[in-house]
Amino acid sequence: MSDIYFFGYGSLVNSLTHGYAPTHHATAQGWRRAWRYTPDRKLAYLTAIRAPGHEIDGLIAPVPQDGWATLDLREHAYDRLPATHAVAHPATASEIAIYAIHPDRLHIPDDDHPVLLSYVDVVLQGYLREFGKDGALRFVATTDGWEAPMLNDRANPIYPRAQRLDPAERAFVDDTLHALGCKVLVP
Repeated sequence: MSDIYFFGYGSLVNSLTHGYAPTHHATAQGWRRAWRYTPDRKLAYLTAIRAPGHEIDGLIAPVPQDGWATLDLREHAYDRLPATHAVAHPATASEIAIYAIHPDRLHIPDDDHPVLLSYVDVVLQGYLREFGKDGALRFVATTDGWEAPMLNDRANPIYPRAQRLDPAERAFVDDTLHALGCKVLVP
């Protein structure tokens, strides 16, 4: 039986946060990203939202059958949905899944449910390393909800898969958030 692949569009693009390989660049048609929170988590994260006429870049990677329980636990607030028909890629994947929060459970982030800056760092680091600056800027343009408050937890990261950014990556994140007018909360 062949492995089923995931389509990652956020932290799963940063291969430092998982051990699934090989990864391949891919595009999901009919989706956008958004910063949202769900009652299953206090903090806001990215989710994919169906959006006809839109597309998002990401990565696919195979998950062995015995690896899905671990990945499902990591993505516990999300539904694992079939997405094979929507994902263009160069691999030989026969099945692809995407994680998305059910639309009935989505809420706009607020000061009590912020996005973690350490999470934003991980995501943008992944896009910079995989897709370059232009790809990271495409990520920003194809993601809704940048008005969400962001909790600056860099000094003491709350996000369990936080990564150290090099100076250029950190400057890119900070400059991008500043240009977007993001509200950064100090703990």
